[in-house]
Amino acid sequence: MPMSPPPPYSERGWFRHTYFSDTTDSSTDFERISWKQKPIAGPEFYDRSRLSRIVALGGLFVSFLFGSGCIYGGVKIFLSKNSVSSGVVVVSLGHAWQRELISLGFSLLVTMCTEATGFVHNIALRAALSSERRLRFNANLRLLSAASGLFSPNGIICNMMMSLLLVVSYSSGILVTLAVDTDSNVQICVSDIPLIVLGVCVLLQVIISFAGMASADIMTWSSSPFDITAALVHHAQVIPVADKCMHGVKDMDLQPGPAYPRAKQPSALGAHSSVRKVITTLWVLVVACVVWGLVVARISAGNIGNAFSSWSFFSDQQSYVTPYTIHLASGGAEISWAAYYVSMALVQGPMTLGLHCSELVVNVVRDEKVWRCATRKKGAKVSTYPLAPVFGSWLNILLLVAKPVLHWMLGLGMSLAGAATGGFLTAISVSMYPMQIMNLTAVLFIFSLILTIVALYSPRGPQPAAYGHVQTLANLVDEWSPVMWWGDKTGSVWTQVRHAGTHDSPLPLVQMDGLYA
Repeated sequence: MPMSPPPPYSERGWFRHTYFSDTTDSSTDFERISWKQKPIAGPEFYDRSRLSRIVALGGLFVSFLFGSGCIYGGVKIFLSKNSVSSGVVVVSLGHAWQRELISLGFSLLVTMCTEATGFVHNIALRAALSSERRLRFNANLRLLSAASGLFSPNGIICNMMMSLLLVVSYSSGILVTLAVDTDSNVQICVSDIPLIVLGVCVLLQVIISFAGMASADIMTWSSSPFDITAALVHHAQVIPVADKCMHGVKDMDLQPGPAYPRAKQPSALGAHSSVRKVITTLWVLVVACVVWGLVVARISAGNIGNAFSSWSFFSDQQSYVTPYTIHLASGGAEISWAAYYVSMALVQGPMTLGLHCSELVVNVVRDEKVWRCATRKKGAKVSTYPLAPVFGSWLNILLLVAKPVLHWMLGLGMSLAGAATGGFLTAISVSMYPMQIMNLTAVLFIFSLILTIVALYSPRGPQPAAYGHVQTLANLVDEWSPVMWWGDKTGSVWTQVRHAGTHDSPLPLVQMDGLYA
């Protein structure tokens, strides 16, 4: 004979704003419980985050202005009568470090624009995947995850284009400035072709991102894992599964049923297969940079020990160098620039894509941190301000700093120089400096080590780990409110199988020796 519905565990009722079916039938080997539950809340129980949409569109507009400005500046240099062979224009700089400051500034601007376009592209991709019922995590590798439709703005072709444009954008930022050895002295110049290419790449990223935004049915612009989960549940694209209140993301394949709480949860590295691949990729990049630096040192100095006998952050005239020079034939500048772009992309491309993949580790850990706030004093906030997830997380700030700095340091290890005679640019050479390559390797090693430690960290406490997995969050969150707490919802009523979930006020801790379903 089935038991009568359990009494409410608070004056507000057991499940307020819950989304399970009207009647939940939970069968276990121990007992059978049936109870009546309220339907989901109205259409506004998740935040559509229109403010984030405004900020995102503002970022696209700024990126459009930057891209247009680069194209305009490149054309002006090309048409300038003061340019060297109509290819570069001399900039009055008294010191070589000022050139590196300009390169760092371009890397920062490229990072800002690609982050703005990447945010819109990621939101559009997330919406496209959710409409196809293929969205598993709130955070995704946007350049390696594609929606259906070969030529869709979020499809394979556009994702490949976005990957190429991202690599070429950072390469152009490095190639914009070069030191030109003229008849009298060495002068710092700004190149026209890299400036134009940079502008075109940024504009194309803006166009693809905007097209993806226009073609996708974006339910929420929020980066919060709660908002996207609530939206998918509300629109019946994710169906919560009962009796899995103690099942984390690593238990998704287990059948619903009672489970004991765990004192320790799996790490991001153990719970997310893509995180393992990203961490492995970063360490492969570190090893590749070590090999690259040793090869350049062996070629330039003849002896590896001589190349690293003295340390310097910037290269100078005493630095060991391996140059690669191409003489510019009449009318062949475009072919030479294409060769430089290919060589730069081959070196820089893996690091650019590796740093892009690092976003997954940072965002997955951030999503788990947001969820674990549900057992803390202030609770877990469902919605946040648009820039709060970025500037409120030290990992996100680290990644934002690492992207331009690592690309800039790559430019220190692989710099561009030219030679001019009689006002004409006669040759351009790409120089590789072993000490600066090793500096890059050291910083990349520290960055990879930090991400590895973070990915290996196992959260403490019985709260199941979700890492932004939408189905897991849908199973764990049974009551939506602006601020949520997670804990034991069985109250003082004795039952062999207890229940844990969320509420709009603090809840008691779960019993570590109790069964929960």
